[in-house]
Amino acid sequence: MRIFLSALLCFPLLFFSQTTAKVVGISDGDTITVLLDGNVQKKLRLAEVDCPENRQPFGKNAKKFTSDQVFAKQIRFIETNKDRYGRSVAKIYYDNGKYLSAEIIKAGYGWWYYSYSKNADLGKMQETAKNKKLGLWQDKKAVSPWDFRKEQRENAKKKRLQKQLLEHQAQKEKEQGFRNNKTV
Repeated sequence: MRIFLSALLCFPLLFFSQTTAKVVGISDGDTITVLLDGNVQKKLRLAEVDCPENRQPFGKNAKKFTSDQVFAKQIRFIETNKDRYGRSVAKIYYDNGKYLSAEIIKAGYGWWYYSYSKNADLGKMQETAKNKKLGLWQDKKAVSPWDFRKEQRENAKKKRLQKQLLEHQAQKEKEQGFRNNKTV
């Protein structure tokens, strides 16, 4: 019984254990690649923050900010989840305990991802950055990344439907032309 209780108490420590790694790549403002022991690369999606996509205004700025903060540095991370793409979601710490997601939000290069975070302090940091018009908050019409992605999906769906409609119309015209030629 004692062994079971000890194992049960240690499980959270094992699950949320910290890992040290070197940052070797920055995909965008909220996704980095680290090099683990054994020269194994791992892609990490930052927890609690969502940065503008690279194609969005301030997307490149967010990527540069993240790069300036952690590229080629040793970081500590705690994996908290997996996203729908199978990437590890992690809390990233660097430079003696700075929390990267918080630093991004404070600088105005990301949104507090409130749908996936209970840390209301990040929301307060976002409001402060917004009031000071830092980073992306200079843009009065800033669009959140989740709304941008949704719009991109809807536009892609419209284009697919338009293409299908045009192909269908072309097929009908081709069939109609074939019928007209047969009756001549």
